[in-house]
Amino acid sequence: MKYDIRLGVQGLIFDLDGTLADTMPYHFQGWKKACMKYGADIDNNFLRKHTGSPGWIIAEEIIKNCGLNGSVTIEQIMKEKMHEFFKLQHLIKPIEPVVDIVKKYFGKLPMAVGTGGHREAVERTLEITDLRKYFEIIVTANDVNSFKPHPETFLRCAELMHVEPEFVEVFEDADLGIEAAKKAGMNVTDVRSWYDSNW
Repeated sequence: MKYDIRLGVQGLIFDLDGTLADTMPYHFQGWKKACMKYGADIDNNFLRKHTGSPGWIIAEEIIKNCGLNGSVTIEQIMKEKMHEFFKLQHLIKPIEPVVDIVKKYFGKLPMAVGTGGHREAVERTLEITDLRKYFEIIVTANDVNSFKPHPETFLRCAELMHVEPEFVEVFEDADLGIEAAKKAGMNVTDVRSWYDSNW
């Protein structure tokens, strides 16, 4: 697939999960197994709605929606989910049409990863997919106070790249991320039609 960035763009920001790397099936399996351990059940639609949110927000929603108040903590669900996700993480593959853009503009334009993921999981995914070498700037849920759809993640990336928001193009796969990019005043490209997601 051939794609050229938009005219006038001076910096690129990439979401990670579901944009640079096909992680979502494994995140979903991790959440599903964590929920089962504590007697809860979620479906794909629940996770799709929360794609782009940090794990502790998803865990909080699970507790609320599944009536688990008092029987399990956010930390317990999170720990179990990460344990299950890490067991599957080695299976993650890069999303080639998006990675092609990274390779095309590497060394030509400043680039950043702007993700709602946790630093440890993000770094491991980038290493597994051999993408870590392309990004000096990585902004995770651990680095901001407000999360997508709030624009802070992307505005922080732009600040670190020294590029004004209006000259940034964001690549995203989630409604929350797309909304965040628009709120940041950036150009946004939805990559969901670029590959077949199997979750």
